[in-house]
Amino acid sequence: MGSSYHQFCPVSKAMELLDERWTMLVIRELLLGSRHFNDIRRGVPKMSPSLLSKRLHDLTRAGIVERRDEGREVTYGLTAAGKELQPVVEQLGAWGMRWIGKVGDEDLDPKLLMWDLHRHVDPALVPPVVR
Repeated sequence: MGSSYHQFCPVSKAMELLDERWTMLVIRELLLGSRHFNDIRRGVPKMSPSLLSKRLHDLTRAGIVERRDEGREVTYGLTAAGKELQPVVEQLGAWGMRWIGKVGDEDLDPKLLMWDLHRHVDPALVPPVVR
């Protein structure tokens, strides 16, 4: 985890954990349903695997994320404390849309777009391809 602000303030104590680079995006991915390491990576494609591993470890140690070994497979999920961050993530997104709305070409990532579509589009609702 990051360095301490050394303040007796709930916001500063929360930010000691949450303001580490990529942390809130990892939480966003878990809120959106990613459960496996590689799925989380698809949602944060510019994050190095070693840093993702460290963030997951830190969040697990802090009681935000739960790691489960299911046979040869490892899954991650949010604890009750992690799920309570959902309105925070949603409000950050709403605030960003309202106040930081400028998006440039450098912000567009087709792989991330396709991953998001994969998560949110129900294939059963897509009409068949007509040839």
